[in-house]
Parts: sequence; C-alpha cells; structure tokens
Amino acid sequence: MIEIRELLFRYPASGFGLRVSELQVADKSRVALVGPSGCGKTTLLSLLAGIHTPDAGTVRVGDVLVSSLSDALRRAFRIRTVGMVFQEFELLEYLNVEENILLPFSLNPELKLDRDGRDSARKLASSLGLTALIERRIDRLSHGERQRVAICRALVTNPKLVLADEPTGNIDPSQSREIVELLFEYVAACGSTLLMATHDHSLLDRFDRVIDFSEPETAGIELLTGSPS
Repeated sequence: MIEIRELLFRYPASGFGLRVSELQVADKSRVALVGPSGCGKTTLLSLLAGIHTPDAGTVRVGDVLVSSLSDALRRAFRIRTVGMVFQEFELLEYLNVEENILLPFSLNPELKLDRDGRDSARKLASSLGLTALIERRIDRLSHGERQRVAICRALVTNPKLVLADEPTGNIDPSQSREIVELLFEYVAACGSTLLMATHDHSLLDRFDRVIDFSEPETAGIELLTGSPS
C-alpha cells in the first residue's frame, strides 16, 4: 500500500526535516507511529497525504506516485483516497457538526453527496456520541467534541488510507480505546490502511505494527537537525 524510498525533506525556514531510507506498509494494516513530540511523525503523515512533497526520493501510495503529482492532483488524490484526522482539527467554525462532517463532498466534484452519504455521516456521528450536537456550530463545541467531529469527517468518504495524528489526544482517557476501536472497525470493514501517530502506549497492543521514531536504526527514519515546523 505504502512505499517510501530515499526520501529527504526539510522545512526551508527551520532546517528541520526527515530522511527515510526505506519504509513499506502493507495494505490493510494498522500501524502506530510513536516517539517524542517534534520527532517527525506529523511530517511523515503530511508527506504521505501529499500536503508536503519531498526534496528527494519517492512516496507511493497504492499505484499512485504521490511525490510526482502536481499541487492540483495531490489535492484530488487526498480528497479521494485519504481520510485525515489533523492535530488542529481544521474544522470550519461557522458550519455546524453535520456540515463539517460532510465537507469533503463540497470540496471534490468527484464525490457525490446522496442519501447514503448523509446516512453515513449520521451513523458516524451517533457512534461518537454526537447525535445531540449534529446541528450545533463548531465554535460552540468543546475541544474533545471537535476532535470527534474531525474523526467523523475523516471516515465519511470511505477512504482507502486513514492518517490520524493524535486522534485521542484531546479525548478523555476512558474514551481513547473506544475511539481506536471505531477506527479499527472502520478500516476492517472497508479494507483500508491505518497509520496513527500517538503518545498513548496503552493502545499499542491493538496495532499490527509499531514504528518508533526514537529508534531510527530500527525505523529507518532519521530526524534532521533544526526546529520542527
């Protein structure tokens, strides 16, 4: 599903970056990314999604060479193929919960919003305890509620690749395993691949594989000097 070779990436302003000699992730697997803050987990997820492009090397997802796509094609690839849970949520505060969950359908003309799409949004909202908030604006939600909306939005298009950046970081610890189980249930039902950055080591027993950024020799990932962006 994922193949990275001889990748080099730096943020121009800070000099912080990553070097990945080789990384392969099997189709339909569930992979946890662990390591201290600022070690490059978010950067790697952004490279896989095509938000950033490498200075050298290749990033392939399925049969798509993401690193060679234009900005417009990377954006289309991301909306069509990738479900992302961002650390900062990236929700639109002037929209309500349901509108934010369904936002990908407004951003990509290839995605047609029909009754099934709306039913899927409502089902996801229900599974994360958001039914009573479905018409509430984002600026009236708590941090944890916003996180749950972001997770619903990432899953509503049935993406083949789910990239989750600390999806349980703003959620009560008692709900963390419930959230992870929902992600696992989704990827199993849809035959998707999951990469999740997390600091919660109590969840790692549920993953097929753990990539530890604090052990670069094992992970094949080298953190380049500089300040993270």
